[in-house]
Amino acid sequence: MAKLTVVPTPVGNLEDMTFRAIRVLKEADLILAEDTRTTGILLKHFEIQNKMQSHHKFNEHKTVEQIAARIKGGENIALVSDAGTPAISDPGFMLVRECVRQGVDVECLPGATAFVPALVASGLPNEKFCFEGFLPQKKGRQTRLKELALEYRTIIFYESPFRLLKTLTQFAEFFGTDRQVSVSREISKLHEETVRGSLEEVIQHFTVNEPRGEIVIVLAGLKDKKDKETEKDV
Repeated sequence: MAKLTVVPTPVGNLEDMTFRAIRVLKEADLILAEDTRTTGILLKHFEIQNKMQSHHKFNEHKTVEQIAARIKGGENIALVSDAGTPAISDPGFMLVRECVRQGVDVECLPGATAFVPALVASGLPNEKFCFEGFLPQKKGRQTRLKELALEYRTIIFYESPFRLLKTLTQFAEFFGTDRQVSVSREISKLHEETVRGSLEEVIQHFTVNEPRGEIVIVLAGLKDKKDKETEKDV
């Protein structure tokens, strides 16, 4: 039966592509790509020559019904984003929702997503966490930061290198300069780096060292009074 297959692609190293993902892309009648130029490089590397169509945040709301109808008509369609798993801070949610609404089969392959390795490598508690993705740039940003100041779980954010220092500085303002944080950049790429420490220390690091590449911020949650007293006793 025809279906929509959500296919994760590498966030850095092309060797992170799975055999199954390659097979699905080769067998698809159509590949929906966030940027056909970026996906074209990936497809060329794996000798995949299937037809592509642009599917991004500026056009997805206009095309989802048509795409779901094509799948119901018998086409197998694969969805990819520029890197990582589609619909995780990337286009894809609207299409998945429409396919579910129309009774179209949806399958998401396991694979790369940037926040998991960043969380594991952070050294911060990971048994419970919340994923925030990109914070609002303007409206609602401060309100959300005030709410997150009371969050006890580890918090994960995505950020642009151009806004990293501004965001870390705001974190220090709302969460305190001693809150522990881990900043990972260029995950799975040649210049992968993780910087850990207090917000004050990490701000100092990136003030001296200009941040580059895709950024994942992993921020420690609020510790309650009991936790702090236990640490002092130890």
